[in-house]
Amino acid sequence: MLTIIIPVYNEGENIKTAVENIEREVKYPYIINVIYDFDEDTTIEPAKKLNVNLVKNKYGRGVLNAIKTGLENVQTEFAIVTMADLSDPPQVMNDMIDSAVKNNADIVCASRYMPGGGQIGGPVIKKLMSKFAGLSLYYLAGVPVHDVTNSFKLYRKSFLDGVRVESTGGFELGLELVVKAFKNGKKITEVPTVWRDRTAGKSNFKLVEWLPKYLKWYFKAFGGKNC
Repeated sequence: MLTIIIPVYNEGENIKTAVENIEREVKYPYIINVIYDFDEDTTIEPAKKLNVNLVKNKYGRGVLNAIKTGLENVQTEFAIVTMADLSDPPQVMNDMIDSAVKNNADIVCASRYMPGGGQIGGPVIKKLMSKFAGLSLYYLAGVPVHDVTNSFKLYRKSFLDGVRVESTGGFELGLELVVKAFKNGKKITEVPTVWRDRTAGKSNFKLVEWLPKYLKWYFKAFGGKNC
C-alpha cells in the first residue's frame, strides 16, 4: 500500500532508530526505500542489516535528486517522503494514509502550522520563513494547507505519474508538487505533525542557496494559470 522514501546523506547514526520507529508505529503495509548518493555513505552498512531497499540516486548527488529517484521508483498506491534524522514522527504516516483514503487526496501534507502541529528546535530564521510561506499561501493564495514547505508529505502514485518535476535544487520539490496540484484542481489535505530538530548528524539544509528556488514556486501559487 505504501512506499516510504528516505533520502540519506551520512545518516549512519540515525538510520537504525528511524527504521525501528517506523516498524513500531506504522500500521499499514509498507516497503522502505533508502536513497543514497555515493557508495561510501555511512548509512549503507547499518542499513544492510535492516529490512529496507537500498536505492542509489540516479540523478547525481543532492537531496532533490534523491527524492526524485525515490518518487520514480514507487510501485504502491501511496508514497511518503520522510527524513532519517528522526525529525518526522512516523505515527503521523497512519493519519496521512487515513486522510488520503477518506478524502481521495492526491497529496497529504504533514503540517507544523495547523492546529495540533508544532516545531521543536531548529534555526529560528528558517522556521519563521517557512511559517510565513505556509500561512501566506494559505490565507492569501488559497492553497488549502498551512505548511507547504515541509518535505514530510504523502503522494498518490496516479498523481506522480501525471506530473513533470522541474525543481533543480534543495527541498523545493515538495513545494512544486503542492503548487502544481493546487493549480490543476487536485485534492490536497493536511494532518498535524510536530517536527523535532535532529539530535545526531549534521543538517545539509542550505537556506541562502535554495531560497530563490523556493520563491519561484511560491509566486507561481499566486498566478492564474495552470503549471
